Formats: sequence, structure tokens, C-alpha cells
Amino acid sequence: MELVLATGNRNKVREMKAVLRDLAVTIRTLDEFPSAPAVVEDGETCRANAGKKAVEMARWTGLLTLADDTGLEVEALGGRPGAWAARYAGDGATYADNCRKLLEELKGVPAARRGARFVTVVAIADPRDGVVEFMEGVLHGRIAEACAGGGGFGYDPVFVVPSLGRTLAELSLDRKNAISHRGRALGRARAWLQRYHARMNLSGRGAAR
Repeated sequence: MELVLATGNRNKVREMKAVLRDLAVTIRTLDEFPSAPAVVEDGETCRANAGKKAVEMARWTGLLTLADDTGLEVEALGGRPGAWAARYAGDGATYADNCRKLLEELKGVPAARRGARFVTVVAIADPRDGVVEFMEGVLHGRIAEACAGGGGFGYDPVFVVPSLGRTLAELSLDRKNAISHRGRALGRARAWLQRYHARMNLSGRGAAR
């Protein structure tokens, strides 16, 4: 069984491969499809963006496809940046740009109002019948007053996990995947893929659901 990871973000690919390792699946990345069209993430929600990426790439490759989208909802900002987290500081913004803007907007906001949550939606699209499965993962925490840690990516250096007292960027990859929003969503995706593979074996057809 082949599975395409519909993301050009190599940090995400690394996390996805770590969670999905040992599955009876051949993982393929967009690097193997250099002529694949770019998918415009213009949805208002993470679910819409993840579903669009999964469906369009499944149609183009003809293979089972997994895509994800993540939003960051900050209490003091009324839920912003939400699904626009990757472009919070503008088109072409770097991770550092986004973190800098977030910290500037929260300057002077007390710890009690710096609550936040990450939400990741994973979508898996089957090109045979067009059916899309969705899995969600959520991680509650708070926004730090300054960046900390050299790991992770995105907003990881400013997102504190209260039970650990550390940012996601201060955790190892395996530790992060065990508790994070994306790790939780991918864990559910992993379980779904295991069931999918079992159904394929029972049916005796490579394209069966």
C-alpha cells in the first residue's frame, strides 16, 4: 500500500514519518512528484484546507493521500491567528516572523490570559471513491513571553505545555509527537490506516476500502 504525504514542509514530513513508521505502507512525499500542482490553501478552517489538499493530490497521484493543516487559537486575541497561523505575519513570513508578531501582540498580557490551543486536522483521501476521512488533535497550553528551545518549528518555541513547564521546541521529536496536536491527529490516522490495510487484505483487492 502506498501513501502520499501532501505537504512540502519537511518538518511536517519528519514528524509524520516518525508517527507512521512501522506501518505496512510505502510512504511517498511530494519530492517524488515534482510536477504536482500547488494547492492553494484558501479555506476558512483547518478542516477545509486539509481536505482540499488531500483530495486534490489524491486525484493527481491516483494514490491514497494524507494531508494536514494546523491552526493556533490564542485566547487574548479572540482565537487569532487560527487557520491563518502560517501567514500571520504576511505572505512569505518565516517562523521567526510569526513568533515575533505573536509576542508583540501579547506584550503586557498577563499569564492568566495567554492561554492558547493548537488544533491539527488530518485528512486522508481515497482516489478510488473520493471519500475523505478526518482526524483531529488538540493541545492546550499558553504562549510564553519569549522564545525558548531549538527544536520543532512554527510556533513551537513560544508554545508552553503547562504540565511540562517547557515549550514544544524544548522537547525531543518522540516526546513532542507523544503529546502534540499533530501527534494526536496522526495517531488516529495511523489507527485508521491499519484498519484500511486490514480491509484491503481481506478483500484481496489493492484498491478496496
